[in-house]
Amino acid sequence: MLKVPSPCISVCKFKREGHCIGCSMTKAQKSAFKKLKKNAHRKAFVELVIAQQAVMGHYKHWEQAYEKRCRKKNVAPTVIDGGKAA
Repeated sequence: MLKVPSPCISVCKFKREGHCIGCSMTKAQKSAFKKLKKNAHRKAFVELVIAQQAVMGHYKHWEQAYEKRCRKKNVAPTVIDGGKAA
């Protein structure tokens, strides 16, 4: 089974009170994601990041970039599309 990719979209500029302007994660969150091994945990983490983005705002670009990243790694972006395979 292929791993759920990191929510990081390779922007990595921490300008919004310690949050990346590309994906909304903090440096600590990026490190924490790397330690997750089970896909269920990785999916839950991505859902947390999506909720965080909704609260913070200005992350509409992320969904398209993450979808592209998932497709590149041959993983259906099920977290984004509500659990349905794309």
